[in-house]
Amino acid sequence: MYQLAPNIDLLFSEAGESAADRVRAAAAAGFDAVEMWGPTGKDIPGLKAALQETGVQLTAQLAEPRMQFMIPPKNHEPFYEGLDAGVKVAQELGCPRIVVGSGTGFGGRKRQDQLDELIEIFTKGIKHIDGSGVTLVLEPVNIRVDHPGALLDRTSEAVYIARGVNSANFGILYDLYHSTVEGEDVAAELANAGDLVKYVQIADAPGRGEPGSGSIDWTARLDDLEASGYTGPIGLEYYPTIESAKSVRRIQELVASR
Repeated sequence: MYQLAPNIDLLFSEAGESAADRVRAAAAAGFDAVEMWGPTGKDIPGLKAALQETGVQLTAQLAEPRMQFMIPPKNHEPFYEGLDAGVKVAQELGCPRIVVGSGTGFGGRKRQDQLDELIEIFTKGIKHIDGSGVTLVLEPVNIRVDHPGALLDRTSEAVYIARGVNSANFGILYDLYHSTVEGEDVAAELANAGDLVKYVQIADAPGRGEPGSGSIDWTARLDDLEASGYTGPIGLEYYPTIESAKSVRRIQELVASR
């Protein structure tokens, strides 16, 4: 059975603004894991206490600051400095993954050159945090609805970058919602990515709501995920259209029945 990790920046807002209180609400709803966006603005000691109190694991956090790697003038030092700070938080909270993105593409330069530069940037990033125990996962996002202008919108190109970085501590985040919105063949993309998929997130499409709010065939997609060999956690990164504890029931039931 997959470990489900609701995103505490989106779900359980009924518990209040505190990340710690949202962790407690997630635990009360039957979860033993959560994910979050970036640590900025969060009470990290309070969040740590809530995770320890409930036994809930933090599965992923975002890298900060958000970088525009390809837009001149290019200065990547804030990325590496941010990794240092992010790793410290991840280690304090017991979080094994930091999610990185590509930023906006630069229209005045060949796409392939930009992808190859990302390989160089993330290779340096992995060396920068060597020995930390933290894995970087690269997320391609859709440009049709949510992230117009993003460089990395194709799962296959994220796979290309991950293969170029060639590190056990670097992989891809496969987001079923983004992939579906981009019109990708889920089974084919997962098969091509293989064991480079080190994290998965889901939301329904259209709408980016909870599973069951859109038109995705969740039984079939979970079959695809199982067939790919992925056994890690699944982040619930969606905007609930109903009360959080009710919004998770469909996916909880589907996963529990497998």
